[in-house]
Amino acid sequence: MSKLSAATREMLMNVSTATLATCLYKRGLRSQFIQNVQKLSQARQNMVGEAYTLRYIPAREDLNGIEVFKDRTHPQRKAVDECPAGAVLVIDSRKDARAASAGGILVGRLMARGAAGVVTDGGFRDSAEIAELGIPAYHQRPSAPTNLTHHQAIDINVPIACGDAPVFPGDVIVGDADGVLVLPAHLADELAREATEMTVFEDFVTAEVKTGRSILGLYPNTDPQTTVDFQAWRKKVGR
Repeated sequence: MSKLSAATREMLMNVSTATLATCLYKRGLRSQFIQNVQKLSQARQNMVGEAYTLRYIPAREDLNGIEVFKDRTHPQRKAVDECPAGAVLVIDSRKDARAASAGGILVGRLMARGAAGVVTDGGFRDSAEIAELGIPAYHQRPSAPTNLTHHQAIDINVPIACGDAPVFPGDVIVGDADGVLVLPAHLADELAREATEMTVFEDFVTAEVKTGRSILGLYPNTDPQTTVDFQAWRKKVGR
């Protein structure tokens, strides 16, 4: 059962990974951004969901022939068919995009199950098809070869690394146009609240900068007048 509340999910849908990364930095967490993944899909909303993980190891050829797919418990197939609705499938491909982590059919199955998105530090095949599906998807680059070529699916829903970020099952994954951030599950609620408040202030700053105001004393807020102006702005715009 999901531990991510509807309220926290909604807040995370409306804040940026940049703002959240600053919140994490304040807590000493500096390695939560998944490196070298790009947004593939055309989805405009944030990707938000709890991590459901799949781990690959380097393929050993005598154990990784095409016949392994006859096994209904094959970890890749099982992960796709059991990923919970609202979750994000996070795939540890060891930053190796020489072979696909998944393709259009499997990502389509994730979408049909109601998954919130999919992330790999490797590559997807059928990338143009995945881009059109609408489900948020992030990868390193397109890759046509079947996953069996270089990847051996070995475990589901265990701690993994993805793009140098540690990911534990149940961690909250947030993706936007900048990339994908991993929020420790026990911090998700407070990070969502803090980032929401920071976003209100950042929107105020953006509005002020557009009028020609200097950022000095404004961003960061080091001038008492900035606080006075911010509170007046919040009252005016109802935020």
